[in-house]
Amino acid sequence: MKPPAPYLPAAAPALSDTDQEALTDLYVRGTPENTLRAYERDLIYVTAWKSARFGTALDWPESEATALAFILDHARDLNDALETDMAREAAEALVAQRLRKSLACPAPSTLDRRIASWLAFHRMKNLNSPFGAPQVKQARAKARRAAARAPAPKSAHPITRDVLEQLLATCRGSRRDCRDRAILMLGWASGGRRRSEITGLMREDVSLKEFEEKGRIWISLLETKTTAKGETPRLVLKGRAAQALVHWIEVGQITDGPLFRPISKADRVLKRRLSPDAIYQIVKHRLKLAGLPEGFASPHGLRSGFLTQAALDGAPIQAAMRLSLHRSMAQAQKYYDDVDIAENPATDLLG
Repeated sequence: MKPPAPYLPAAAPALSDTDQEALTDLYVRGTPENTLRAYERDLIYVTAWKSARFGTALDWPESEATALAFILDHARDLNDALETDMAREAAEALVAQRLRKSLACPAPSTLDRRIASWLAFHRMKNLNSPFGAPQVKQARAKARRAAARAPAPKSAHPITRDVLEQLLATCRGSRRDCRDRAILMLGWASGGRRRSEITGLMREDVSLKEFEEKGRIWISLLETKTTAKGETPRLVLKGRAAQALVHWIEVGQITDGPLFRPISKADRVLKRRLSPDAIYQIVKHRLKLAGLPEGFASPHGLRSGFLTQAALDGAPIQAAMRLSLHRSMAQAQKYYDDVDIAENPATDLLG
């Protein structure tokens, strides 16, 4: 009797071009807009780096040798390298293209972000990444440790309540003033919102049902850096902040669409939404009008200022995090720690 033929598993079906396009589209639609912009900027950088370094385009999947070279090129100060060093020549080309600021060693977080973006495009194309190879992983870990430095604050100073009051005092009576007052107060009082969260708000995200009776507004964010779509808890706005937002909605005649919009030189409210960079310009402008030094704070100061003020006022950190939507206690705790050490009576022992 003839023995049965051995069982051979069928080959896994390959994705068609149409399925691959659908997968990429799904990945794009399921990724926050700001993250996609960061991916795009990083891909432009990586593409330019490989062209300058090797004279070739990116490969998909990329080779381990290229991944390793990328890490090594960004793990040292190239000011000290010979002028004929290939890494230095590539960096100088990137500086000339305004894709790199200098030949100095980039911050580890910058390298991590660019690698993460590169990884994301490999995943998007359903390809294995070279950054999972043992030698590449070890080099990345060593580079991170060798270039370790204290993280620079995102805002030179927190915009605490007293600073916020100085900014609000510059907002008089024009539509632009009404808008800026609402932006500053909402951005601060709702837990320290990020620029993209403020500009992403739509009129339908704001519920005024309880404003007349209870003086509060409910805000629904679509998503944040730390929460996904449909999983972001509602935030509440009360008191002066709620009044400022209602006043802007009335003055700006915002019945639907973007909540915060550009205003023309003729003080006319436009239909499109503000860009995240506009929030930076608004904060910068108000700081200048308040007589504070240039570079005193950035929009992130609204976020750090909210948490710092919560610590100064003795609010429980869990309550502050309920509004700030920090992902972990450790991230928010540093603001409380700064206040605790500054107010510690042991720091006054010498008098």
